[in-house]
Amino acid sequence: MRPELTKALDTAWRELGEPGVWWTGGERLRILSEARTARQCELCRVRKAALSPHTVAGCHDFATDLPAAAIEAIHRIVSDPGRLSEAWYRRTIELGLSDEAYVELLAVVAIATAVDTFDRARGSPLRQPPAAVAGKPTRHRPAGARPGLGWMPMLAPEDVTPDDPPLYSSAGRIGGNVHRALSLVPQAMMQFWDMFEAMYLPQDAMRDFAHEYRAINHAQIEMLAARVAVLNQCVY
Repeated sequence: MRPELTKALDTAWRELGEPGVWWTGGERLRILSEARTARQCELCRVRKAALSPHTVAGCHDFATDLPAAAIEAIHRIVSDPGRLSEAWYRRTIELGLSDEAYVELLAVVAIATAVDTFDRARGSPLRQPPAAVAGKPTRHRPAGARPGLGWMPMLAPEDVTPDDPPLYSSAGRIGGNVHRALSLVPQAMMQFWDMFEAMYLPQDAMRDFAHEYRAINHAQIEMLAARVAVLNQCVY
């Protein structure tokens, strides 16, 4: 296994237990636990099989004391992401989650899912949760974040201020829509993106078709990515 990939996965996993911007380290670990529980949730299974998830009422098989809105968000993101809608997002926010808390929750679920899926694929047991690190969330919202592009506000490269972390400053971070998706919580976006680039390709390497950076070539990588996107009902 590539050393930089091992390091990126280990770092992303450890950071799940650290205080975030809108959730404590302990709460982030409960999001991890809930994401794992959602994979065996009976309500999620029935909803996934239904013509519309909104036709099936019930209670999730939950494992934590997270707020109901957070549990609903985690379970739907894990079990049926292809049928999420802006209307569902708005209802979830109205139940008590802020835009910022949702974005960080989404990042934690995405990191946990990526690491667990990778470990299962290579035949390794699921990792034990990292240690929870004490500390309070900073609750810093980027001053330049604004709505318009997606469901939640985002921070464009031209709106970054000196008070924001350098989420677009490193090589390859050019602020495309995929890159901006988690930008309302820059720390969460950077944690996900650092892992993503090690698992996939840095953005500058994605467009460098004169060189191959992995054991498989660009075309093979994109074919695998496209197939996975279809299986996950990814509209992107």
